Amino acid sequence: MNAVWLYSILSVLVVSLISFVGVFTLGIRAEKLRKILIYFISFSAGALFGDAFIHLMPEIIKEQGFGLSVSFYLLLGILIFFILEKIVHFQQYHCHGESCEHELELEKGVHKSKHPKIHSFAYMSLIGSSLHNFIDGTIIAASYLVSFPIGLATTIAVVLHEIPHELGDFSILVHGGFTKGKALFINFISALISLLGIAFTFLLSSQANSIVNIILPLATGGFIYVAGSDLIPELHKHSGLKTSVIQVLAFILGILIMAGMLLLG
Repeated sequence: MNAVWLYSILSVLVVSLISFVGVFTLGIRAEKLRKILIYFISFSAGALFGDAFIHLMPEIIKEQGFGLSVSFYLLLGILIFFILEKIVHFQQYHCHGESCEHELELEKGVHKSKHPKIHSFAYMSLIGSSLHNFIDGTIIAASYLVSFPIGLATTIAVVLHEIPHELGDFSILVHGGFTKGKALFINFISALISLLGIAFTFLLSSQANSIVNIILPLATGGFIYVAGSDLIPELHKHSGLKTSVIQVLAFILGILIMAGMLLLG
């Protein structure tokens, strides 16, 4: 159990450090960054699908079979991530709908004071991101409770997904009125919430089998939702033969990386 604790904490710390990825974008033009990210998003989508169907789903079927309870937990995982996404996007949409004056100033790069008002959608984004990070912590800990290879594969899938996710969070915070330095710091603190997810999982470790039987289907549903509803639709916004071919290759590579992780077993 001590080894599982250690692996989980180290994995979560690595994932949390991804929150500083925004610092690497400071000197990159937005247009160039978008071109780079679209291929990474494709790779991430493949990795998330790969982890869901190559690692998590076979483990669920091995331990529980595939009954109605598994189906309901998969659907609940999809629902949870759908709700989290709604929490993050609600205030952004609300602000756009009202032609928020503060947002228009931010888009022009103009602030009326040295201490601009922090808009509510930035705080809503933090709440949604913190909940998301808590769930990531429980998913990683539960995966290590199953086995080291599955825990490692899940950690890699989370890391790959978190890079575009954290870039998005960083952009929202800056757009919402935070300075870049504060946005990086707050994003990191939010990422550390995943440690609470680990603690929650291990506090209930006496019920380890029950926890794993619930969290793994939730994680699988969440990964399927993120890859299918967030990442792939984003890829379809970028057409062209060369771009599409590279996207497909990156997607396949993500799946192959997850398949390669089976060798660790």
